Amino acid sequence: MHIGYVVKRYPRFSETFIVNEILAHERAGVPVEIFAVRRVNEPYFQSILGQVRSPVHYISDSTPKAEGLWTALKDGAKSLPGFWDNLERFRNEELPDVLQGIHLAIAARKAGVTHLHAHFATVATTVARIAACFAGIGYSVTAHAKDIFHADIDPLKLRPKLADAEAVVTVSDFNVDFLATTHGFRPPHVQRIYNGLWLDEFPYSSPATRPKHIVAVGRLVEKKGFSTLVEACALLDAAGQEFTCEIIGDGPQRADLAQRIEESGLSGKVRLAGALPRPNVITALQSAAVSALPCIVADDGDRDGLPTVLVEAMALGTPCVSTDVTGVPEVVKHGMTGLCIEQRNPKALAEALGAILENPAMRERLASEARAMIERDFDVDQNAAYLRTFFSARAATVALRRAAG
Repeated sequence: MHIGYVVKRYPRFSETFIVNEILAHERAGVPVEIFAVRRVNEPYFQSILGQVRSPVHYISDSTPKAEGLWTALKDGAKSLPGFWDNLERFRNEELPDVLQGIHLAIAARKAGVTHLHAHFATVATTVARIAACFAGIGYSVTAHAKDIFHADIDPLKLRPKLADAEAVVTVSDFNVDFLATTHGFRPPHVQRIYNGLWLDEFPYSSPATRPKHIVAVGRLVEKKGFSTLVEACALLDAAGQEFTCEIIGDGPQRADLAQRIEESGLSGKVRLAGALPRPNVITALQSAAVSALPCIVADDGDRDGLPTVLVEAMALGTPCVSTDVTGVPEVVKHGMTGLCIEQRNPKALAEALGAILENPAMRERLASEARAMIERDFDVDQNAAYLRTFFSARAATVALRRAAG
């Protein structure tokens, strides 16, 4: 088995779950090639990237002039069997996507890739679908959240990408149901495999004696619900609750959140820490009595699938408060592994945070149950092995189809 991972950009600061998955394959001795179809635009990177040994290939996304276009077509015809017949199949696709598909197919065949796997059902899957056809191999896709929920998603463009995939993986049972009811794709074509963690990186410790400190981690965007968190902190402050709160992350809502914090008189209690390296985030979560992620469904339909930071906090022994959005209740099981409240409800959020802050025994109980669940369902080595089972079976199916006809 030789896997080609296709992503929009590599690396991305917020997509450590993809890096975790690739590292798990590497630990299992499976060769991986990484293909990125857009240029990197990150100002900083996570230190975990230094552990990745798989080669990275950047597929040019520039559209050549006529001479370059003809060269690309000749290269494809020379290297890819059945090229002209396959090219006809994609006559309605965007030219840059087709050209990237040709370049990716050539690179994948040269590297000996037997299966392509794309993360996010957006341009990465578009290019992977085209490349797999040209290369005569199969592809699969992991669908997450924005790539299937956002209001801008065109079902007529999404469905062929999911239908032609040898398998569709998604990150929650909620997503499985959504793809079935909205797009008609059901198990076994669609499978839920949770994003996993390398558990050695997230040692458990009891939260019982931690200070009354709240930590929230995520991009400062609407769907994270941090405006609701600031409102909840104002209610806690008004009730005389002892606490501090740190919001880690950056994004377009930073100025608005800073203004809300100042106007609420919370400058001494709530701090915007900005984006931090992964080790610093882990340290911050380990020091907190509670982690808050009050996710909401944004006005444009965007929402989280199942935020990795919840899994990370639970692994470290930090009790979580989150909301009843998409797959979150599968992890934050109310009263068992955390507290799960309705979205956009600052009063309920304040009450849940206050209850955990004031009850060390509750913190201990929730944290212990959560860690047991993480060990059972979110071990990345175990979950990556499930993925490889799919990849291997699908690659064998494609080989049989090719041999038969």
